[in-house]
This record gives sequence, structure tokens and C-alpha cells, in this order.
Amino acid sequence: MSKVNVELTRFQVKEGKSSVVDEWMHFLNEHMEDVLVTLEGEKMYVETIFREQLDGKEYLYWYSVQGEGGVEVEESGHWIDRKHMEYWEQCIEKSFRPVDLQTEVVMIPHKVKDRMEG
Repeated sequence: MSKVNVELTRFQVKEGKSSVVDEWMHFLNEHMEDVLVTLEGEKMYVETIFREQLDGKEYLYWYSVQGEGGVEVEESGHWIDRKHMEYWEQCIEKSFRPVDLQTEVVMIPHKVKDRMEG
């Protein structure tokens, strides 16, 4: 069984871009079948985006469970990934250093883990 990377990272949204984030999240949900196709090449087993307002700032959190050796989303030629990266450039604050939350415990049943690699 190859290594599984479990990550949760916080990114800050640029000021005034909440409506564009709304559009971005709607876009991903509306094109889910295409999104799911791209996850295969990334060896991304689970990817979830959370959203939070905290102390007057907006944040997006990416939670992922990914296998090793997948294609990076930035390297993908798929149209859905290109559009996703356009939204990223518009919405994510570059001056805010992303925060990787520390993984303490990973609980994935063996039968689920085996299916990820299967």
C-alpha cells in the first residue's frame, strides 16, 4: 500500500471577492462530473472545500486525501482545472501564507483504504 497524504490547509480570500467565491463554488458543484474525472489523474481520493468567515476575513479550507504520484492540478490540461485555477488566481490572497493544519490522527477503515488503491 503506498502512502496516503491527508491534508487540511487554510487560504485567505481576497477582500471583496466573496461573490466570485460564490460563483466558483457553484461552478465546481455544477460541473461535478468533470471535476471527478480530473481527480483520478491527481490520485485525489477525497477533496472537500470548506468556507469560513472569521474576524472580518473570509477563508477557504481544502481537505484532501491523496495518493502519491498524482498529477498536480496546475499541470493539468483539462478545461475544468484551467477554469478552477482562474478562480484561484482571482480569489486567493497571495500575501497570506497558507496554513497547513497539523494532522494528528487519520482514521480510514482498512476496507476503504484498500478500495482507494484498488
